[in-house]
Amino acid sequence: MALPVALALLAVPLITAAHHARPAPYGDHLTVHARVAAGAERAGEPELRRTGRAVEAYDPGSGKARWTYAREGRRPLRTLGAPGHAFTLWSDGLVTDTARADGGSVRWHRAVPGSAAWLRGPAARGGAGVLRPLTPGARMLAVVTPHRIAAYRTVDGDLRWVLPARPGCAFVPARSVRTRGVLLVAQPCASPAASWTSQLIAVDDYGRIVPGRTPLGNGDLGPEK
Repeated sequence: MALPVALALLAVPLITAAHHARPAPYGDHLTVHARVAAGAERAGEPELRRTGRAVEAYDPGSGKARWTYAREGRRPLRTLGAPGHAFTLWSDGLVTDTARADGGSVRWHRAVPGSAAWLRGPAARGGAGVLRPLTPGARMLAVVTPHRIAAYRTVDGDLRWVLPARPGCAFVPARSVRTRGVLLVAQPCASPAASWTSQLIAVDDYGRIVPGRTPLGNGDLGPEK
């Protein structure tokens, strides 16, 4: 009886080591440098900075680092800060949302189909214009790429709608602007017969803005905690 017990005891450290050796999903490495006191995040959310391989958050008062987020073999191309959120576009076409105040978690990861190769090219301009808020406080986030515009509910990363580019046309994320609650995105077309009105798309948090539309809603989950 003693031998099986001894073997079981020897196996415990091995099982524990195997558990800790498991690779983090998506190659995530999230490091919290300083814990945030309860309620302190209301006084001021950290400033976001991109380094070569990571996103870093710094306390606006002390200037000390709060957290660092990196992914193995990937580079952060763009960051977008919003109340409670730190959105990042990565070089492999992944979009992530990190808890901005304390870096406590990466809430969600969303892959943008077919974007990795485009992001490596000069036309992408380093991902300029890809991340666009659709509402105040960025409760809805648009991810704009040449082939499609996808809108996500930021509280949980739920995909709410997708708008493909017209055949023979492509969206240009860097040529987009948000004004009066509307995101305008250039969609140049190869055909010289294409009208100028077809080469400029207007969207909001419910999708493309066209006469007589009946949006279905975004399944709001109520105010974020």
